[in-house]
Amino acid sequence: MDMPPTIACVVPCHNEEAAVGKVVRDLRAALPEADIYVYDNASTDRTVEVAREAGAIVREERRKGKGNVIRRAFADVDADALLIIDGDDTYDASRARDLVDLLFEGPYDQVVGARRETVSAAYRAGHAFGNRLLTGVVGSLFGNDVTDMLSGYRVFSRRFVKSFPALARQFETETEMTIHALHLRLPTAELEVDYRVRPAGSESKLRTFRDGWHILRVILDLARRERPSLVHTAVAGLLALVSVVLGIPVIADFIRTGTVPRIPTAILAAAVMTIAALVLLVGYILESLMHMRQEQSRLVHLAYAAPTLSPRYTTHHVGTGRVRVRNVSGGL
Repeated sequence: MDMPPTIACVVPCHNEEAAVGKVVRDLRAALPEADIYVYDNASTDRTVEVAREAGAIVREERRKGKGNVIRRAFADVDADALLIIDGDDTYDASRARDLVDLLFEGPYDQVVGARRETVSAAYRAGHAFGNRLLTGVVGSLFGNDVTDMLSGYRVFSRRFVKSFPALARQFETETEMTIHALHLRLPTAELEVDYRVRPAGSESKLRTFRDGWHILRVILDLARRERPSLVHTAVAGLLALVSVVLGIPVIADFIRTGTVPRIPTAILAAAVMTIAALVLLVGYILESLMHMRQEQSRLVHLAYAAPTLSPRYTTHHVGTGRVRVRNVSGGL
């Protein structure tokens, strides 16, 4: 007997009693067959009680940070399609069916709800600028067109979830998800969804400059880990340039006089060039190790079947909104 695919929704929450009930009810209306998990992240208000009253399965992650919640949820929850959405009711939870259907229709490993601002106050100017900046940095480093890298409204296949290392601790977890998809060249699609203001009584935990700087640091760290030859070549080139600048006067003196009067400078130039060569060598060694890790992640990914629907079950037509299919090539 053919079985329908299993679907789970994960709602990370920290002090969201004003909004989480509506999010759970909207998800239940859109995906009545889904298991809805609210992961409370050290809330001090009535988030847990409101979520239970709305019918959610409530679990707790005491270590603060959205990345810690995602890490715990991805380890605990097992489903053919796993949807994540913030508990602040800024995303249109009624579109959950569209995202899940698109995942199965692809099939895709990730479908991202690209935010479409419905009112000007929903998306603060600093956040919008930061999102464009960080998205551009990722596109430049990893060679792919990413529209909304920081969207917290996504649905994943089982094989994405089980091959995702989930190392992030804070809001940079969306950056890590995006780069994981690029890293393994996973098929990804985007679907525009409305993004609106928070309800009264709900306060944003995101800080534009603090979290933006933190995400930028994560991108640079990921670039060092995932593009080691590029980073080490750049550092080695800079060191080699310093060595050449230091060494040219020494070489000029030797050609002119046949002596080396600036022995300390000559030794320093030679040492810097040696360091540059070692940095370049380490970069190529790390590149080989990175390819080994990539192969291992790919094999874990391939151990799970692609998301599919049984022929006995049909998906709903994807609702209104621009669908942008992006087959991720990665460029790594």
